[in-house]
Amino acid sequence: MVIVGDQKGITIPDLSRFRTGILRLRGLRLIHTHLQGEPLTEEDLTDLVLLRLDMMVALTAGGEGPSGWIHSAHLLPDNPDKKVLEVSPPSSVGNLDVDFLKWIQSLEDEFQRGQKSIPLKGAKEKAILISVSKENRENLENSMEELKELAESSGVFVVDSIIQRPQNISPTTLVGEGKLKELLVKCMQLGVDLIIFDQNLTPGQMATVSDVTELRVLDRTQLILDIFAQRAHTLDGKIQVELAQLKYLLPRLARKTLALSRLTGGIGGRGPGETKLEIDRRRVGDRIHLLEKELEKLCRRRGQRRSRRAKTGIPILSIIGYTNAGKSTFFNLLTRSQFQVEDKLFSTLDTATRRLRFPKAHKVVFTDTVGFIKDLPKDLMRAFRPTFDELKESNLLIHLIDIGHPRFPEQIESVEKILFELKLDAIPRLQVFNKEDKVSHEEAEAICQKYGGVSISALHPGNLEKFFLAVDRKLWEVGTTRNRESHSMDGMDNVRLTNEDSFDISNQNWLMEVRENDGKPSYRD
Repeated sequence: MVIVGDQKGITIPDLSRFRTGILRLRGLRLIHTHLQGEPLTEEDLTDLVLLRLDMMVALTAGGEGPSGWIHSAHLLPDNPDKKVLEVSPPSSVGNLDVDFLKWIQSLEDEFQRGQKSIPLKGAKEKAILISVSKENRENLENSMEELKELAESSGVFVVDSIIQRPQNISPTTLVGEGKLKELLVKCMQLGVDLIIFDQNLTPGQMATVSDVTELRVLDRTQLILDIFAQRAHTLDGKIQVELAQLKYLLPRLARKTLALSRLTGGIGGRGPGETKLEIDRRRVGDRIHLLEKELEKLCRRRGQRRSRRAKTGIPILSIIGYTNAGKSTFFNLLTRSQFQVEDKLFSTLDTATRRLRFPKAHKVVFTDTVGFIKDLPKDLMRAFRPTFDELKESNLLIHLIDIGHPRFPEQIESVEKILFELKLDAIPRLQVFNKEDKVSHEEAEAICQKYGGVSISALHPGNLEKFFLAVDRKLWEVGTTRNRESHSMDGMDNVRLTNEDSFDISNQNWLMEVRENDGKPSYRD
């Protein structure tokens, strides 16, 4: 191509028909003239990076310096100095003797070796995490650590992470231009498949970063939605997750195309027709409407089950807490269930309910719920509203906390905030600190005294005595004990609870046998 510019510069044409994909260079080199004899400018180097050119070359002609000199620069593969590009020293045209095709092939081979230097197990994708915010660095690092756990839970291999605290946040790309260039070259060097932002991106920001990098771009909300989509197994869970995904996708259907896949004009087909974008939006809207109707049916069924439970007078205890606090492990321990547990975020999405018998023939209903997380996506909260409504019928919320987590106070605060947003903060709560085996006995006692809770280990059932005692006291305080004891056990056993099993845990050898002591329950081996 030969392009004639003016005194302001030249306009680079559309390069979409040339090599695409972040793993290779564009297959083009840009050779242009500098009429004032100046070296490569910052704009030249920006174009070199953003367009992934093989080489940027400037020929000097005129000006105060000598004519016929060549200035060049090229991108660099992964290197110990973490350099993005190299600017070669100027040389005269007469001394230039380079087999360019052989040289560029060796450069691309170096890029390929760097991309294959990270061994992966299975068909995992490689990702770079990036956080752009004005918050203090400690908060950003903590949030980035959680984002890394989310990414690994979704099956992504994290190769690097970038934190930027700019004075001014870019409204078009969120990340600054210099950091975007660094990010682009790092993606090339490491063979990255996708970029994950810790912040939620606008549709415009996501489209711009994706266009520049030619990579898939996810934000925190979309990553959480993807994890939910992987883990949902029941009909309720699948419908709720798909509904949240479609509501998230709808405002991001912003790509206009010229395709007219269906004419919707008036008589004789007059009018411009219906664009592909409009069809996509209409179909997504129709699907959302259908899913909402299905969700309403499921809500009515849930309501019927809740009303049958309420008639029995059996107290309902719901286990809540931050994701990966050990709720499902604890639920399995109490109910002898075999629900899958993993050391991953959001390993449990589908709620489960079991009826069991406490010591002295007290019956309760335990419910395992989906975990909470900081900045829970709004679309997800709306879609999972029927699930969260189950918590409204609870007599007591068992707030399970991972006492071994270094940031458990922040996790407690996040859960309390979500409960307030869901208008569940008025329900009595018992804070139970799980994984006490990860801290010393003195530290666990001090934390329990500070927060007014009890500590347990879901892996060691022998220490549950204080938990049962605390639950019984709480139920007595909220007045459910008297309501519970006023119903005959025969009447309770005749009630059928859909998808619920009954478990008698009073005869397990690790459970404590209740005895009366001045009108208050106590426990002994």
